[in-house]
Amino acid sequence: MELLFLGTGSGVPAKHRNLSSIVLKLLDERNSMWLFDCGESSQHQILNTTVKPRKIDKIFITHMHGDHIFGLPGLLSSRAFQGGDTPLTIYGPKGIKQYVTMTLKLSQSGLRYGIRFVEIEKDGVLFEDEQFVVTTKRLHHGIPSYGYRIVEKDREGELMADKLHEIGVPFGPLFGRLKKGETITLDNGQEISGKDFIGAKQKGRIVTILGDTKYSESSIELAQNADVLVHESTFMHKDKDLAHSYNHSTNLEAVTVAQKAGATKLLLTHISARYLYAESKLMEKAAQEKFPNAFVMNDLTEVSIPLKREEG
Repeated sequence: MELLFLGTGSGVPAKHRNLSSIVLKLLDERNSMWLFDCGESSQHQILNTTVKPRKIDKIFITHMHGDHIFGLPGLLSSRAFQGGDTPLTIYGPKGIKQYVTMTLKLSQSGLRYGIRFVEIEKDGVLFEDEQFVVTTKRLHHGIPSYGYRIVEKDREGELMADKLHEIGVPFGPLFGRLKKGETITLDNGQEISGKDFIGAKQKGRIVTILGDTKYSESSIELAQNADVLVHESTFMHKDKDLAHSYNHSTNLEAVTVAQKAGATKLLLTHISARYLYAESKLMEKAAQEKFPNAFVMNDLTEVSIPLKREEG
């Protein structure tokens, strides 16, 4: 599981930052990728990565401001030209279906795949299967803006095959029975319980990706115990009055959310074009003074989210 930041800017493109778009790469987990927002030039940024649009099967839009959606029609069209023929689901605020369908219709863009739209009507679970649960809450912005909490379900530990070989258990059907926790008897009369040869349970990871927002209790709730929290940091804290007038957050407000939520890592994005590289480093330094595991993201930065294992 990795997060790839295609664009980390806000409002308008800058020479050093494209607009908001993040890929959650789930290739090992389910051989697919999920996209969060799709600002202008997202598909151009993809050309600089190993991302294949046909692997994207879910797109989550946080809100309907242009810097988060203007790249979507182009990406959807290119996906069709680049071999994408599998269905796609788009989640987002009310209006996302009309925006996409009208844009494709007026541009006479034909797709080779179906799109399912899920427009958010209330807080709660958006998606769940045997691997993941995605929940959403409305944040505090000028228009409906949502955050997403992605929870990977816990998985049972792996069978300790090497240890079983060491004590003479032959590979085959017996391994399957031990994996189920059954007790078997070897030819020499030795009884072996599968429960003694199952490794530590693999604890599911939690990733929280927030849309544009002022400081919000909903942000804290979505980020509870998150392994990674992606939070907007449009302004430095010295410009907090300006941030609030535009319904945005500062770097230190994002830190407060991470602290109160008990998040492990804080990734700051959606940086105003007014801040050049040197200032963004000052933004990062100020955040790290209060939350050492905080980092300002740059375009094409990739962050790995390692597996966790319970003791035992």
